[in-house]
Amino acid sequence: MKTLEIIGFKRANLGKQQSKDLRNESFVPGVLYGGSEQVHFYAPAILFRDLVYSPEVYEVDLNIEGTHYRAIMQDVQFHPVNEMLLHVDFLELQDDKPVKIEIPVKMVGNSPGVMLGGKLVTKLRKLKIKALPANLPDYIEVDISDLELGKSIKVNKIKGGDYEILTNALAPVATVTIPRALKSAQMEEARGGKK
Repeated sequence: MKTLEIIGFKRANLGKQQSKDLRNESFVPGVLYGGSEQVHFYAPAILFRDLVYSPEVYEVDLNIEGTHYRAIMQDVQFHPVNEMLLHVDFLELQDDKPVKIEIPVKMVGNSPGVMLGGKLVTKLRKLKIKALPANLPDYIEVDISDLELGKSIKVNKIKGGDYEILTNALAPVATVTIPRALKSAQMEEARGGKK
């Protein structure tokens, strides 16, 4: 798993006004939990760009006034109107404690349905898994080399690694849809065969 460093500073006051003042100065308040104590901090908003606006999952090296914590982002809150980053929650990683996290899906292989003119539609871009920090993958591969026209691949068909997939087993991950032109050609063929 890729690592990203975020340098932050401890917060003394946890009130709404201080949070608002921090945001006005281009800082983002955050909290780190899951360890021996909760750590409230703030960091420059620019440091969150690669972490928040990326489909990838990162292990975060939180450097709060010289103390380093291994963490993953658990939750992020945005302003409902202007999309400004309001708050970020991190979970401290401990080698012996499994974590729940959403991991991106990566399609591999060539779908026969797509080769026949179908369109690959991704239904789930991420899967929720539970694993020890050492076993967290960068992405989960979904083999689509058997995916025919009009068919779907479901979560229960994905071969896992050293992790447990928590997403509903019957949820479709990807589907190959039949385009209208192909459907009408099949209908014409069916009508022609009846004569």
